[in-house]
Amino acid sequence: MNAQTDSAPGQGIAVAAEALYLANLLLLPGLCFLALLWLYFRYRITASALARCHLRQTVAASLWGGVILVIVNALILLGGGWQSAHVWMYVIIYFTVGHSSLILLGMVGLAKAMAGKSWRYPLLGLRCD
Repeated sequence: MNAQTDSAPGQGIAVAAEALYLANLLLLPGLCFLALLWLYFRYRITASALARCHLRQTVAASLWGGVILVIVNALILLGGGWQSAHVWMYVIIYFTVGHSSLILLGMVGLAKAMAGKSWRYPLLGLRCD
């Protein structure tokens, strides 16, 4: 069997979106987010429902991840700044709970995209078509 004929329409874009989401969290923050935004704006209208779903999910989750990061920085500043004794508590809690949860959601999303299935990120994701 040919892998090209077995894949769902838009599966390649869906996998690329999920991979860029994870790379934004783990490897090249910012650069991969810009690539994800480019992919989103390039294919948000013309792609299949599967690809549109994964594109919307990853962009929404990336934006929420940025909001969470801003909130953590605000807590650090309100708690006495980066020189405070509490700074490591906030950083460790963020990485243990927030960042790890975003990575786990991205891994599930990537698995769903590789299987050719739509998936909605819990709490963070937007409704698919």
